[in-house]
Amino acid sequence: GGSYDEEKLYIEPTIFNTIEWEDDIMQEEIFGPLLPVIGFKNFNVALNTILELEKPLAAYLFTNNNEQKKLFTDKLSFGGGCINDTVMHLSNDHLPFGGVGNSGIGNYHGKYGFEAFSHQKAVLEKATWGEPNIKYPPYSEKKLNWIKKIL
Repeated sequence: GGSYDEEKLYIEPTIFNTIEWEDDIMQEEIFGPLLPVIGFKNFNVALNTILELEKPLAAYLFTNNNEQKKLFTDKLSFGGGCINDTVMHLSNDHLPFGGVGNSGIGNYHGKYGFEAFSHQKAVLEKATWGEPNIKYPPYSEKKLNWIKKIL
């Protein structure tokens, strides 16, 4: 990887495996065929490192360890993700997609998108008869005492 053609707007898929958290590529979300990989020998160190950073748009975990799966889903805040796969959550219309924090606000896909981009207008209509006059001015000492008893 590493090749690109500005004229054709093409970037060759590239894996970065000798990088650090401070490197430029790790400072922003990546929307392209670039994959930075930082290895960890200890799951808890990886989890705690990620918890110190901005919330990611997506997160992926590869493990058969049920405790790690639970910690991954319970402790990390991210837009969406997969366990033992990557990006497949994006193609599933039954799962919402969207970010949290700096990665975005809200969800879309299927019903989630409809709800996110719709406005539900709340309207309450009441009958015009049978209204207790205690609700309306002028307010007297007697009305105030009734309100205090009710509340």
